[in-house]
Amino acid sequence: MSEKRDMMSSTIQETARYVIAQHVYYGLDFNELSLSMWLAFTSGVSGFDLLVTDPEGIVTACSERNVMHHGMQLPEFLLQNAAPGGYNVKLTAMGDVYPERRHVTGVPLTRVLDGETLLLGYMFVSSDMAAFHRDWQLFSGVFALITIGVLAVTIAITFFATKKMAKPLYEMANAARKFARGDYSVRVETSERRDEIGELTQAFNAMADHLEISETLRRDFISNISHELKTPMTVISGFAEGLSDGTIPPEKEKRYLGVISSEARRLSRLVKGMMEMSSLESAGTNSAMEGSFDITEVVRLTLLSLGRKIEGRQLDVEADLPEEAVITRGDSDAITQVVYNLLDNAIKFSQTGGVIKVELWKQGALVYVSIENQGDSMSKDELPLIFDKFHKTDKSRSVDKEGVGLGLYIVKTILNNHNQDIYVESHDGVTKFVFTLATK
Repeated sequence: MSEKRDMMSSTIQETARYVIAQHVYYGLDFNELSLSMWLAFTSGVSGFDLLVTDPEGIVTACSERNVMHHGMQLPEFLLQNAAPGGYNVKLTAMGDVYPERRHVTGVPLTRVLDGETLLLGYMFVSSDMAAFHRDWQLFSGVFALITIGVLAVTIAITFFATKKMAKPLYEMANAARKFARGDYSVRVETSERRDEIGELTQAFNAMADHLEISETLRRDFISNISHELKTPMTVISGFAEGLSDGTIPPEKEKRYLGVISSEARRLSRLVKGMMEMSSLESAGTNSAMEGSFDITEVVRLTLLSLGRKIEGRQLDVEADLPEEAVITRGDSDAITQVVYNLLDNAIKFSQTGGVIKVELWKQGALVYVSIENQGDSMSKDELPLIFDKFHKTDKSRSVDKEGVGLGLYIVKTILNNHNQDIYVESHDGVTKFVFTLATK
């Protein structure tokens, strides 16, 4: 419609300039038949109807050959609103000229003579509403088809996209239901997508892996606890019943009471180790790194406390410790326990008359503590397992009958809380543990 109005304005301006030029240069009379023929030609090209009036608004020429509008009077408001740039009257029947309302634009026909502007008449261009309606109906039909097509494509794309996006969500919901029933083996199918759904899928599978590992560790923990508790409880129960019902002879009662006492102490150590393990697992890194201490003094005092065990196994100790204090960050009591557990293990598994080497040195921002003993080597398959809960090899069960398999796990947990590492190597009859501490 805007283009239609622009075309009407352009048509009337060009035609008005032509008519005025013909009047000025050739003396064209607005009543001449040639003007009506020119208006008819312009109407055929543009598709608009044209009228020319005299200064009083009486029609003198028109573009329609079969309908004669000559002599008709146009309303005064049309004449008053005629402007050089053209104007638009949205709906008007132009008085009695047309039976229907039309879009109309008009301009005055003027010329300048001797410095005075003379009004020669008016020109009007009009277009019936039917033309506008046809254009609108054509456009609205195309618009409706485009809209329906776009909506159909949008709905189809949205449906498939939503279904594709929702698929991993449905799989996660089903997996969560299986988790609730205790099945931790299910996983959501991963894809190559890099969006939020892909990240959520990967995070869900990572969570599932962690849950499965945690469940496995929980079951193993319960199994190990049951195994460790079963043996001493069975021994205590069996010998206690034997003492109470007289099955065990009186001369052997003292011996079996000693066995019961030994197993009871073993139970006590197991419970104590479990409580200590729980306390360490719940401890935070920040609290562990608040203190500072002299690691050299800790190693010396620990060696002194284990002197009787060292002498009992007839072991030699080679200690390479700095004379000056080496201040490190961490919990003094916890690191003392690390050193004690490692030295105690070195004593237990050393061959009689062997040598235990203890070294301490500083390198950069770390302090290294090394504890080495001579004895049977551990296999490569065993090394990754020695820091697990309740891990005890058959060899160790025969040598270390009082252990509960938590010593090295506690060592590893304490060092993890200090953000430090521990390394182990065992070959050619030599086993060596090295752990690090941060300097103050």
